[in-house]
Amino acid sequence: MVVDDHPMWRDAVERDLAAAGFEVVAVAANGTDAINRFKAARPQVVVLDLQIPAPAGDEVTAAVLAHDPSSRVLILSASGEQGDVLAAVKAGATGYLVKSASREELIEAVRRVAAGDTVFTPGLAGLVLGEFRRMSSGATEDDGTPRLTERETEILRYVAKGMSYKQIAERLVLSHRTVQNHVQNTLRKLQLHNRVELTRWAIAQGLDDLDGPDDDRESA
Repeated sequence: MVVDDHPMWRDAVERDLAAAGFEVVAVAANGTDAINRFKAARPQVVVLDLQIPAPAGDEVTAAVLAHDPSSRVLILSASGEQGDVLAAVKAGATGYLVKSASREELIEAVRRVAAGDTVFTPGLAGLVLGEFRRMSSGATEDDGTPRLTERETEILRYVAKGMSYKQIAERLVLSHRTVQNHVQNTLRKLQLHNRVELTRWAIAQGLDDLDGPDDDRESA
C-alpha cells in the first residue's frame, strides 16, 4: 500500500512498484484513509509518507501494526530530521528512506523490508542505533533472560548492525534459511515479535559494539 498526500508522487511510487512486480493493493492520501484501507486490504508492506493529513505517519504506523503486527512499514519522507526518524522507528517502522532515494533504492528497500530486514537511508542507521543505545543505557539485566547459543549471539550481533539475512549468511558461510531459523529461535527465546524488537534488545545488550577483527561496519 502506498500512502502520500501528493498525487504525483503517490502515482509515481505506485507505478514504480507495479513495474517492479509488486502488487499495489491500495493507496491513500491521509492518515484516516490509510488506516481504514489497510484493514480492508491487509498489505504486507506499507510505503508511508510521514507528513500526511492527520493522523500523521508515525501514528498511522503504530495503528496499522497494532492491527496486524506481521505487516511492515517503510517510511518514505522528505524529512531526514532526527526527531522524525526516531518517532517513526519508535512507532514500529522497519525502514526509513528520504525521498531523494533513487527508484532502484526504493525497490530494493521494499524487497528487504518485506523479507524482515531493517533499511535506512545511509547516515540514518547510526543515528537510530545511537539513540536506542542511549535509551537502553539505564536498563538492568534480567536474570531470567534465556541463554542464547554462541551461533545465535553471533548472528544477533550482525542483526544489531543492520545487516540483511543474505549478508549475514555470506559472512558466516551459512544458508539464508539457516540464518532465518536462528533468528526465529532467538525471537521465541526472548519472547519478542519481530526483527525491530530484536534489534533494540541486541543494542541494549551492547552487541552492536562487539567488533570482530575482520569486521567492517556495514550499514543498511
